[in-house]
Amino acid sequence: MTYQNYSLDQLRAIDNAHHLHPFTDHKDLRAAGTRVVVSAEGPFVYDTEGNEILDAMAGLWCVNAGYGREELVEAATAQMRELPYYNSFFRCTTPTPTLLSQKLAEISPGNINQVFYGSSGSESNDTALRLVRHYWALEGRPEKNIVISRNWAYHGSTIAGTSLGGMEAMHAQLYGAVPNIRHVMCPYAYENAEPGESDHDFGLRAAKAVEDAILEAGAENVAAFIGEPIQGAGGVKIPPASYWPEIQRICEKYDVLLMLDEVITGYGRTGEWFAAQSMNIKPDTITTAKGLTSGYQPLSALLVGDRIANTLVEKGGEFYHGYTYSGHPVACAVALKNIEIIEREGLIDRVREDTGPYLGDALKAGLGDHPLVGEIRTCGLLAAVEIVRDKSTRERFQPAGSAPVVIRDHAIASGIMMRAVMDTMIMSPPLIWTRETVDMAVERIGKALDLAQADLATT
Repeated sequence: MTYQNYSLDQLRAIDNAHHLHPFTDHKDLRAAGTRVVVSAEGPFVYDTEGNEILDAMAGLWCVNAGYGREELVEAATAQMRELPYYNSFFRCTTPTPTLLSQKLAEISPGNINQVFYGSSGSESNDTALRLVRHYWALEGRPEKNIVISRNWAYHGSTIAGTSLGGMEAMHAQLYGAVPNIRHVMCPYAYENAEPGESDHDFGLRAAKAVEDAILEAGAENVAAFIGEPIQGAGGVKIPPASYWPEIQRICEKYDVLLMLDEVITGYGRTGEWFAAQSMNIKPDTITTAKGLTSGYQPLSALLVGDRIANTLVEKGGEFYHGYTYSGHPVACAVALKNIEIIEREGLIDRVREDTGPYLGDALKAGLGDHPLVGEIRTCGLLAAVEIVRDKSTRERFQPAGSAPVVIRDHAIASGIMMRAVMDTMIMSPPLIWTRETVDMAVERIGKALDLAQADLATT
């Protein structure tokens, strides 16, 4: 029986009765009701009421190849018929994770040649934490287990992922975090730069916060620094160009591993396969998921550098970690086909050379002078629009985060799906967007800002 047998009211009633949504105020959701999305094609999603919505979030940062890709459906179907599932335990493997691992090593930075699979970015970050600490134990230095992270970082919502992340509201609901994880300031110049401080100097100062934390803990006790190249769920915070080279220098100086979280930035979003390549970062691990399958199947891949992998092989001993669905053959088949599509259609080159720069220019030209817009940041097909009450003073609306929610609702009503994160509106569109799609987005965002401005004038 399919959803067509039910009315919208029936679907909403069933959803309210039985479905607990992620990151949701459930009392508020039951009062407001849900939007039921039933189909999608290309850059658009459609709900039960017939609304066509331009998806500026690629689902949840993940549908890089766009919706309606029959090749991905066929890849999954063929693999299900041949071998729907077998595990990677018991010294076994299956063909698709084997071939996908080879392909990921091919497109990754040169020091990355091994892959550990899971089903989500959260799982992958859990694996990275376990693996890094296990590495130092194998090296005879188990005391080297502190991990430095950043405020506003997002590394998943498992207990370990939340502990690694820097979201205070999430920490408050942990009721006990994983120990030996410390947080420092993030490279968010719009709020954290001092008056007159250049982007270059601010980037160095933000990196120094990591060095100070290492020195405070003692480098002999610090296992790794973890960071997103661009902080995504924290509000698309793009660091100055001086930041990552200095982080690299600091990690190498103090023999601290560099864990890169590319769950959002991986698989083309910044105009290279990985932001590590866009920003010339040489990490020891790269956490990936989302765009790996364009969201058509749940799959994550922790890309592991040679330093760690060689120690695992040379020292031996079981790594007591893994998942039932590690290297799921169907998910890996979809990932292989997804990477093939991205390569064949030149989507990464398009982002780097055309649509990425065009998105930045179009947003600034079309929205930069709007009274509600304090700053526009972009990198590839990632974008942030800072929302302010007063452009000159950068005063925010109160309570914090209230204005973007108003804008988000007007945006969706105007036919574009965006996300509100505190006082920032963010975008992460599919890589298939064209200049025409960008122009459509700018027009609809502008309409939403105008409508919201009228509402917010009374607050």
